[in-house]
Amino acid sequence: MNIQGYELPDDLYYEEHHYWARVEGGLVVVGATDYTQKAAGDFVFVELPYEGDKVEQGKPFATIESGKWTGRIHAPVSGEVAEVNEDLEDDYTKINQDPYGEGWIIKIKPSNLDAELKTLLHEKKEVEEWMKKEIEIHKVES
Repeated sequence: MNIQGYELPDDLYYEEHHYWARVEGGLVVVGATDYTQKAAGDFVFVELPYEGDKVEQGKPFATIESGKWTGRIHAPVSGEVAEVNEDLEDDYTKINQDPYGEGWIIKIKPSNLDAELKTLLHEKKEVEEWMKKEIEIHKVES
């Protein structure tokens, strides 16, 4: 779906800090939303965790930086880091160019998937309401 110029694919789950989750087999792929990459500008660094690291839903697990912004990446689900996108180390702007594809950040082997997915934004109406509210809040702050 497109909400005021921001793409938010219908099949993804979203957490309140603007990171997404996609269930693929037994893993959860995690990345930054289109909103995040547009607001931040070109990314210049991502502190990637290590495979085997534990992450907890809602808690930051890494830092991400652009020329004008530094932020934390929050885990949409709990579990163990199964894979990191090492291609980002060569070109962090993959997150800007393809946030829902080649710009993914990590893959998590979830520990409590069914329960935690229920706490994320997924239904079209709730995603639209949340995104419109976020856009309005950040317009005022800019």
